[in-house]
Amino acid sequence: MKNLVFAAMLTVAASCTGPQPPINLIPKPVSVTAAGGYSTADTGSITRSQPDAPMPPEAYRLTVDKNGITVKASGEAGYFYALQTLKQLQTDRGVPHVDIADEPRFAYRGLMLDVSRHFFPKEFILKLLDEMSYYKLNRLHLHLTDGGGWRVQIDKYPELTRLASYRTDAAWGAGYGRGNRFLPEGTEGAYGGYYTKDDIRQIVAHAAQRHITVIPEIEMPGHSSEVFAAYPELCCAGEAYQGGDFCIGNPKTIPFLQDVITEIMELFPSEYIHVGGDEASKRHWRTCPKCQSLMRRENLKNVDELQSYLIHRMDEFIHSRGRKLLGWDEILQGGLAPEATVMSWRSTEGGIEAARMGHDVVMTPVSHLYFDYYQADPNTQPPAIGGYVSPRRVYGFNPVPVDSLTPEQHKHILGVQANLWTEFVPDEKHAEYMLFPRALALAEIAWTPQQQRSWLDFKPRMNAHIAGLQSRGINAFTLSDEIDISTKVDTVNKLIEVTLDAEKHPAEIRYTTDGSTPTASSTLYDGKPITVTDSVSIAAAIFRNGAPQKTYYGKVDYHRGINKPIRYNSTYSPRYTAGGTNALLNGYRGGITYLDGLWQGCENTLDCVIDMGEVTDIHEVSARFMQLIGPQVFQPGSVELLTSDDGVTFTPRGTIPTTVASDDPKLSFQEYAFYGNWRGRYIQLKANETNGGNFIFTDEIVIW
Repeated sequence: MKNLVFAAMLTVAASCTGPQPPINLIPKPVSVTAAGGYSTADTGSITRSQPDAPMPPEAYRLTVDKNGITVKASGEAGYFYALQTLKQLQTDRGVPHVDIADEPRFAYRGLMLDVSRHFFPKEFILKLLDEMSYYKLNRLHLHLTDGGGWRVQIDKYPELTRLASYRTDAAWGAGYGRGNRFLPEGTEGAYGGYYTKDDIRQIVAHAAQRHITVIPEIEMPGHSSEVFAAYPELCCAGEAYQGGDFCIGNPKTIPFLQDVITEIMELFPSEYIHVGGDEASKRHWRTCPKCQSLMRRENLKNVDELQSYLIHRMDEFIHSRGRKLLGWDEILQGGLAPEATVMSWRSTEGGIEAARMGHDVVMTPVSHLYFDYYQADPNTQPPAIGGYVSPRRVYGFNPVPVDSLTPEQHKHILGVQANLWTEFVPDEKHAEYMLFPRALALAEIAWTPQQQRSWLDFKPRMNAHIAGLQSRGINAFTLSDEIDISTKVDTVNKLIEVTLDAEKHPAEIRYTTDGSTPTASSTLYDGKPITVTDSVSIAAAIFRNGAPQKTYYGKVDYHRGINKPIRYNSTYSPRYTAGGTNALLNGYRGGITYLDGLWQGCENTLDCVIDMGEVTDIHEVSARFMQLIGPQVFQPGSVELLTSDDGVTFTPRGTIPTTVASDDPKLSFQEYAFYGNWRGRYIQLKANETNGGNFIFTDEIVIW
């Protein structure tokens, strides 16, 4: 700790005048008062004193003025975070004169790294801990076990690392590892690795010096196929590669898991022990004699309750050792163990449910905090698992849903965590690219009060930090040149307001409203909304040195179908409602991800009928669909348009086939537009996905 403190020490040698440099702190402190001017740094010491009144353990007060640097903090963590702020304040010209009062919004500020699908060496973990501490993140969750390999030494069960930590193939993303087999440690060409107990001790100590807690995860009852390569008797089939769920009815299973957790607790002093609990298939339990026998003995009604039985047993065991059980939100299924804490990943709903039940919660929703998702246009990015979570989308997440919980229930939201699953992240450089700068947005969500957060304020600070990340050897994503074309529909005044935004800052954005490619003489976007009352085709680009970067296009229509009644002959997915029944007639177009809340998803078929209110002229009907086959999102085979006067008898007006190959892996979109001179009151649109068992997504049906 002494070396860390010394490295951050700054003493004022001289006071200088002149313009004050920007204060680009991340996360943004609770309160910053700039006094004007700055001071040069020299060797010496920092004056540390106790606050006038007790502070929370991570809070601090930092003052830099012509007399020196003073830090007030009640605890070592607060003092440490003041030093991190000082590091960030340091510029080529010195340290700005500031008075900062600061403390975190949440106690839990975490990152999860999956080291099972791809193994990351100890040195990378230490480097990651350094960056986490710089941005005041304080929990590193290591996903140590999964079907990709067992990654931690367990003395009582040496075969876990000898037979289940190395596999035949480095590739994991293609086919999610199907075809991989495990090989004995030492086999020539085998891929993998694991952490020795000494490795773990070094990681834990390095983290503790930086006020970071390392939380271990041992997956159960699902995602455990690697275990059965070493101990096949612990799965229902009794042989390797026949499933990923522990046989809960096997009397050896719970003692095995308790033995493993015992050694894990000896290595990791963390309050929480994570037991996974997600995505168990449960299919073998329905026919396994041992599992069925256990269910009868314990009067368990279904396999959800069988999983809950295991989680309860592990909760009791962990709690008896003075620790707490943490698990993914599926541990709610079948009844939640009394002392368990929920990590809500599928949405915020599981977390809300758990908080209402009086359980502590960490919010980590896939919609905003999965860093294995693309962070820009997939056609410009390295491989990812799918989805889209840009830095702006990360920053837009509020961990405490408005009006969903009482003040007392809010206290159960401990904080937030972002997750980097590594099916498609094979090495350290790729991991850094996926983590940064999105982790900076996470840090500010976790630390800064919600009412003080603003994307427009954060964006220039994020851009300013990228050079620093690179100087420290981090392969950070340097942000895209994409233009975000956002809309706000005003149904009272029958108009749409369009705003343009870019991650890059500063950015010169020029645009047109006729779809033509912008030039250096096109309209310069001034930050004010563009008002649309009918239909425009926006084209916008960032200009650099007078030249446009990639041009982005968006169609904006305040069309005749907005807010018209619609009925569905098919059903849309409850997971992808885009707002419900009126989603396809609300004037909002989706972006490049179906997770943005603007794309409505249907399984296989969309069949809907729109009521225009009276027989009317119809000249154009169009709908746009996306394709991204990784997460099973396909174009419809074709789209058909029909019209009717009475809503009973419909006349076909045309069918348009897809032009996108069903095996094309690139993210793509197709607009299906019908033109004619028809009359009718009712408009029916039919779209059928022909691959079977997959999704089709559309964002808006436009009618003129």
